[in-house]
Amino acid sequence: MLDKTNYFKKKLKDTQQIGMWLGMADGYIAEIAANAGFDWLLIDGEHAPNDLKSILYQLQTIAAYPSQAVVRPVTGDVGLIKQLLDIGAQTLLIPMVESAEQAELMVSATRYPPEGIRGVGAALARASRWNNISTYLNDSDEQICVIVQIESKKGLENLDAILKVEGIDGVFIGPADLSAALGHRGNPGHPDVQDIIVSSINKIRAAGKAAGILSADEKLAKQYLAMGTEFVAVGVDTSLLMKSMNQLLSKFKDGVAAPVNTTPSVY
Repeated sequence: MLDKTNYFKKKLKDTQQIGMWLGMADGYIAEIAANAGFDWLLIDGEHAPNDLKSILYQLQTIAAYPSQAVVRPVTGDVGLIKQLLDIGAQTLLIPMVESAEQAELMVSATRYPPEGIRGVGAALARASRWNNISTYLNDSDEQICVIVQIESKKGLENLDAILKVEGIDGVFIGPADLSAALGHRGNPGHPDVQDIIVSSINKIRAAGKAAGILSADEKLAKQYLAMGTEFVAVGVDTSLLMKSMNQLLSKFKDGVAAPVNTTPSVY
């Protein structure tokens, strides 16, 4: 019998989860990351060249492993959310959420009527195994995990209200856009940015929501985990490959310098 449990959502309550960002838009890379053993894998539809079919391929690939897939759409579009849920995404990370009203709409987009506005088309959906899961329409809502991404000044200003929205399972701090919005573009490790990130994580957790973040800086990532942050992505596939290639080439070719990080990096 097919296990429909969203283990990412289930573990948010009592287990910290370590993730990897997938930006190469390819199922083969997704399988390598899943095989490595990360708890969750973020399929990026916002900044990576993914479309619905490439996301589907990665969902199918990851499904064979314990790793849990999280999908970030390009934007919080109701129609796109419907399609992502139908192809089997159970956890969505919605970018650039800036108000409680927007957060409420995102929750509504993941629920079938009368609780929400998700279109009913289970016969065509991988999520229901094309209606082979007879209970899907009635119990799918409880397995959907909605995470909203706060990454702007407006989002920070409205964080208290967003945290009160029923159906929001977690809040993800977007350090790249947030640092830019705060006047420190490309430097998420700036003390002013870090102060706000730390206070926001504490506020999210105090409200009973799960907090999440991405940081490829080992020191910062471990700091967030020490705070109790529930889900932390610690690397990005494209960056790992680029850095490894540069390091290898620098050993054999003159004039090629190995990459050196001078400031904490998101990626």
